[in-house]
Amino acid sequence: MTQDMAEGLAGRLRGRVVQATDADYDQVRAVWNGMIDRRPAALVRCAGTSDVIEAVRYARARGLMVAVRGGGHNVSGTAVCDDGLVVDLTPMRGVRVDPAAGTVRAAGGVTIGDLDSETQAFGLAVPMGVVTETGIAGLTLGGGLGWLRRKYGLSCDNLISADVVTADGRVVVAESDPDLLWALKGGGGNFGVVTSFEFRAYPVGPDVFFAQVIHAGTDARSVLRAYREWAAAAPDEISSFAILWHAPEDESIPAEHHGTPIVVFAAMHSGTPEEGEAALQPLRDIGTPIADLSAATSYLEAQRFFDEDYPAHVMRYYWKSRYLTGLPDDLIDVLVELNEGSPSPHSTLDVWQLGGAFARPGTRDTAFGDRSAPFMLGIESNWENPADDEACIAWARRVHTTLGPFSTGAEYLNFPGLYEDSDRTVRDTFGPNLDRLAVVKRRYDPDNVFRLTHNIRPS
Repeated sequence: MTQDMAEGLAGRLRGRVVQATDADYDQVRAVWNGMIDRRPAALVRCAGTSDVIEAVRYARARGLMVAVRGGGHNVSGTAVCDDGLVVDLTPMRGVRVDPAAGTVRAAGGVTIGDLDSETQAFGLAVPMGVVTETGIAGLTLGGGLGWLRRKYGLSCDNLISADVVTADGRVVVAESDPDLLWALKGGGGNFGVVTSFEFRAYPVGPDVFFAQVIHAGTDARSVLRAYREWAAAAPDEISSFAILWHAPEDESIPAEHHGTPIVVFAAMHSGTPEEGEAALQPLRDIGTPIADLSAATSYLEAQRFFDEDYPAHVMRYYWKSRYLTGLPDDLIDVLVELNEGSPSPHSTLDVWQLGGAFARPGTRDTAFGDRSAPFMLGIESNWENPADDEACIAWARRVHTTLGPFSTGAEYLNFPGLYEDSDRTVRDTFGPNLDRLAVVKRRYDPDNVFRLTHNIRPS
């Protein structure tokens, strides 16, 4: 892209074009995952939908690769691309809450933290993810698992409508096309640039009860077996994790356990703190914890619980996932051994409790697909030193392969690795919904312009 070309595009925008010659180029192109270092020809910092239209039309006319950035938090780094054009929605951060209708309208650059702040002002919440710097756009389009998943479902389950800029530069209101709205509910960013989302919101907070219980790794097998039994009977108001990790050097954990394997139970109850404390007591009664940090807290603080563990630009991340058919004893043994063999103390194996409202929609009700699995395993390889890239990525891939026999074959596509073997992953994850998704793709993006995430091919 020449300077004349950039200036020609800039003249049609309310926002601005950022190129390598600009002082803030490196800052603007940086994404959350410190392992990603891509150099786009230009980034269009969109001030509104009209800028998105101009950017998409410009890129199409010149055959440029198109990347779309919402929050820039996706672990695979596809919010930026080498040599192409980034449609950057980061400046589009408006949120409007309608408390009477129980709905929220949010622009494409809004983060979870932005959305939470505005909805909690009215005592409401939209089911979202668990790290507040995450953009709502990519999260929702890939599903959206968070602390309200078992009570109110996925983020995409609560999507009412969306404004979409298509590959030919048109604006489509997804509510007017049931097939497009269906495809946006977990089908990913394959169909256009979503500049605005409308969600249902629910009464939550301002305070909730949050459980954080830590067990020594020597007790991992017994407490995970007990967790499996507890999770099967837990009420829908509770969404929980069992996290296999290595203890950080934190004063809340006895010093003799620092650096050793641990299991952390983390859970939130969406009702009142009093209801939550009573309902979560059986989880806290499991085994003999080395620390119990459970307490009533604000919903906003609960949402920020994981934030400090995932610093932007500093850490290097490679995440994959498996939906598990159960949590049998032999799988627990495997998980304990894999955690003990992790090359990085920052890496985790996260057992997400599913069921409840998450599981109620049928396979074909949303593009997201099958929801029968009782658990999902998040495979999070997190490290600091570039010299450890090979070992840490290899560990995550080994976990993914080892757990194949215990899984449904599907994966949570917000934890996609680097989209290696994308066609197989898409086929195994969407299953009977893939043909319908391909029809929608052909209608709105027959030339496969939006293809950097898990790609629904238009043929």
